[in-house]
Amino acid sequence: MSRKKREFESSELLNSFAKIYGFEDKLKAFEINDFLKDYLSNDLFEEIASVNLKEKVLVIRIKSPLLKNDFRMRKSFFLKKFQEVLKDESLINDLLIL
Repeated sequence: MSRKKREFESSELLNSFAKIYGFEDKLKAFEINDFLKDYLSNDLFEEIASVNLKEKVLVIRIKSPLLKNDFRMRKSFFLKKFQEVLKDESLINDLLIL
């Protein structure tokens, strides 16, 4: 099953629009969500309830206690990985797993 890439990722116009209207964080959260979809198996990805970025803190809500614990134990690994995905270390300062 091939997955469509979101067209907004490469759109400079949309990035400019997001910057003007203040929803850049939401676009970055979509990028992290797409990364998690590729990185995790389908069963594990279904346990991710939401991914949000607010004030440089990435908040991931996870339904499964086991997956939540895994993310908490590997917090520094995931934080570094997400910074690599966004290609800017200053966009995320912390990772909060709920």
